[in-house]
Amino acid sequence: MIRYTLRRALGAIPTMLVIISLAFLLLHAAPGGPFDSEKPIPPAIKLNIERKYHLDEPIYQQYLRYLGDILRGDFGPSYQYRDTSVNDIIREGFPIDIAIGGVALAAALLIGLPIGIIAALRRNTGWDHWPMGLTMIGISVPVFVVAPILILVFAVTLKWLPAGGWDGSVSRIILPAGALSAPYIAYVARLMRGSMGEVLNSPFILMARAKGMPMRTIILRHAIKPALIPLVSFLGPALAGVITGSIVIETIFGLPGIGRAFVDGALNRDYTLVLGVTVLYGALIVLFNFLADLSYSVLDPKVRYQ
Repeated sequence: MIRYTLRRALGAIPTMLVIISLAFLLLHAAPGGPFDSEKPIPPAIKLNIERKYHLDEPIYQQYLRYLGDILRGDFGPSYQYRDTSVNDIIREGFPIDIAIGGVALAAALLIGLPIGIIAALRRNTGWDHWPMGLTMIGISVPVFVVAPILILVFAVTLKWLPAGGWDGSVSRIILPAGALSAPYIAYVARLMRGSMGEVLNSPFILMARAKGMPMRTIILRHAIKPALIPLVSFLGPALAGVITGSIVIETIFGLPGIGRAFVDGALNRDYTLVLGVTVLYGALIVLFNFLADLSYSVLDPKVRYQ
């Protein structure tokens, strides 16, 4: 187990290096620069600005300099936000994304898991057809449609919750987290339904049922863990997705998360901001996939790490 963990940790290094290298090269290959504008800047001033941010250096020197900064945990200064570093932007927006993404994922698990289990137990009945039909709606309807509907119902009509903004209160989290969780509830329910259906037809489950063991005990003690394995594989990248937020959710609800900062940085050619968010997102995907792999041995004793 320890050897496997160390090997996977070392294997993450070249993966992150590829992510950083591709993002760096693609951004610098795009036309335009962070200080290009409709109003021309005098060449001398532009040269001084580029010299300040080391943009006058050859591309390989900029790349090596950026790698050194990354190793020190420094994502560099933002080119568009004066006297602000990329670390500051992420530090301000990331807790918001964690709060909303965490609530959204918790809602997806708390709602989607029971729906999937019940549908697997009641296959080809109304308890199966209706929930699975609703999950298809949850997958098909985009978030930018769900979010305005939630605002119209709960903020405008019923006036139960605020329509947007951010002050850290629970009431500001419910609507964006609810909109963000809708497709994940559907995915979790469908994955759990399929996985649980397969596990319930396994020989060891059939043997337990033949011995007269109560279905509740069979589900909780024997079936739930192996049925969670496909879901854990899905949750790896899903965790990174919900935590880093959604530009649609942040725009509709006026949230100052890193998703909006990422898009603004891309539009303004803010290289360091886009690179910083890209590296963060890539690191989260690598980390959560790694944790998902480690959890397989907990869910299934037959899994062994060589």
